[in-house]
Amino acid sequence: MARSRRLGWAVAGFLLSAVGALPAAPLPGDAEAATHGDTAAQVELVKETAEKTDDVVFRQYNLAVLSHYSYLIGSGGEALIVDPARDIDRYLQDAQELGLKITRVYLTHSHADFVAGHMELAKAVNAQIIINAATQAGYPHTPVKDGDAITFGSVRAVIVTTPGHTPDGTCLYVYHPAAAADPAFVLTGDTLFIGSVGRPDLMGDGTSAAELAALGYESWHNKLSKLPDPTRFFPAHGAGSLCGAHLSDKPVSTIGEQRRENVYLQHQDLPSYVMAVIDGLPAAPQYFQHNAKLNHDGPPPVDWEAATPAALAPAVVAAAAQNGAWLIDARDSVEFAARHPQDAINIGIRGRFETWTGIMIPWGEPFVLVGSNDQVKEAAFRLKRIGYDTPAGSLQDGVEGWAKAGLPTRSIALLEPQELHRQMQAGTAPIVVDVRLPSEWMGLRIGNVLNMPLNTLFTEGRRLSKEMPVLTVCNSAYRSSLGAAVLLKLGFKQVLNLAGGSEAWITAGLPTLSASGGGPGLSAPPARRVALPERLAAAELKRLLMDLPGTFEIVDVRPPAQYADFSLPGARNIDLAEVIASPAYLAGTVPLVIVDRDGSLAMAVGGILAQRTVRPIKVLYGGLEAYWRESAAPLPSGSTAPAAAAPAAGSPAPRPAAPAAPAPAAPKAPTKKSAGC
Repeated sequence: MARSRRLGWAVAGFLLSAVGALPAAPLPGDAEAATHGDTAAQVELVKETAEKTDDVVFRQYNLAVLSHYSYLIGSGGEALIVDPARDIDRYLQDAQELGLKITRVYLTHSHADFVAGHMELAKAVNAQIIINAATQAGYPHTPVKDGDAITFGSVRAVIVTTPGHTPDGTCLYVYHPAAAADPAFVLTGDTLFIGSVGRPDLMGDGTSAAELAALGYESWHNKLSKLPDPTRFFPAHGAGSLCGAHLSDKPVSTIGEQRRENVYLQHQDLPSYVMAVIDGLPAAPQYFQHNAKLNHDGPPPVDWEAATPAALAPAVVAAAAQNGAWLIDARDSVEFAARHPQDAINIGIRGRFETWTGIMIPWGEPFVLVGSNDQVKEAAFRLKRIGYDTPAGSLQDGVEGWAKAGLPTRSIALLEPQELHRQMQAGTAPIVVDVRLPSEWMGLRIGNVLNMPLNTLFTEGRRLSKEMPVLTVCNSAYRSSLGAAVLLKLGFKQVLNLAGGSEAWITAGLPTLSASGGGPGLSAPPARRVALPERLAAAELKRLLMDLPGTFEIVDVRPPAQYADFSLPGARNIDLAEVIASPAYLAGTVPLVIVDRDGSLAMAVGGILAQRTVRPIKVLYGGLEAYWRESAAPLPSGSTAPAAAAPAAGSPAPRPAAPAAPAPAAPKAPTKKSAGC
């Protein structure tokens, strides 16, 4: 035993020493920074949710830059695509590889935050478009009503009308085999999200948000809540979507989990539910209403293979800008800060390029793209996803060509966190403007700084003096670069940006303020957070399992054979490498409890996670050996401990669901004497 513990702590020391070498992770809950990778701009398969049996294929896709989930369901040689993105190549490619013919496309409602691919699929493969009759869609389609079914192969997909987000909202209950009594899973569109519900204020046609919220209350209580707790559901959007507030980054959940954890569904009476749903919603981007109309009427086909937008001479672009055309610089914040055309705004291609363009550039106004040829071509392609189909052109030879033509350029000073902190201490700092949402600003900020959300900066920025230096800040410097460009466009004389954003500030160990506490200023010396997992005694875990089920999650990192022999109620068996690598385990507010054989490896894993998240991390002290010695008792008659297989190697592991119902703390009786301990 002693040798095992020494080995475990040696592993812990090695793993923890590696943490310092890791790059600064995005702040917990920062869905914006999570979209800065190359693959975030592509329709990607969510591998951990993919299923394939002899007669059914199910695939979930994520377009991270739009927080958009879409789906392929295949059976009997046919495929149904649900809520597709406008660029449909991934669905066509996968269907071909799977030997399926796409025969139908289903829309859960007329989406507002992106242009859907229903017309593209109809054009490409003559797919039948199916949508709620209440939509009264303006394109050729098959209207359906509550209770109608789509059948193919061994699948029966039943339409269930669930107004709330919109009057025409629906969910799709998917049964396989077709005669099954309960659905295998449900596609909830924008009706029910993981941790949230669809916002009811996007209609803009005189329908009040409160009326739609009341319909959403009925859709949950009279329909979705009647599903069994283990029923899995898959939404149309995840964290970062503006179709709701407080969405989770998990790709799948269960009805039972939402019944327990979704804050909106805790409101059991209609008035409190309505007030909760309509309170504090961020302003909807102006392009939403135009995308909703496009989807309702039928978006026109586009040429996805079109060449880079026509290169315009710098003088032509300058004249267009004088006449009101927008210059969208798609380079990263550092390149933009060094030098950019006067009056250009920075919307980096590695990020939520589509959404921020739709927020900042008024619908229908001309715009010119700035960047490398590859950046401009990608930007033009991606903007078709939100209906910005026709750029006025691109800047010939980029910023270098602009400067060679003798046209005015601007720059933005990047201030390092340590220098900004020094200036704050000395009272010589610029005016600091945090451009994030109020909820982000209240949660964690670098001091007593102004909050002016980016989408309001063109108006709110006028409250500031253009003669005083102003510095912008966000989590990662992506949004603050755009904010700094807006201030320059408004005529501010000296504009700075915080290099690396709040992430760099925190990495440097500088003090922050939060809603949970903190002093009125930054006079206190920096306090470094030494994050360690909490050691949880066996008796305490037993009490939690008995008295507070559903308030925490358990991960068992032992080998599968040991887990199968002996496990705790509600625990999921996940390989320790997956727990360390998957960002899913960093998100969430309920504690994550890690257990192993003797506590050594669990402490190592817990130590790594604790460095990277503010989520409570707990480790079973002494492991399951101690739990068995101190707390073992036979399970009540007829009860069993849930078991789950480990995910496929290389796939991000989904976070484990909490126990579906109160369960005693006794472990499953071992089938072998050792019980893996």
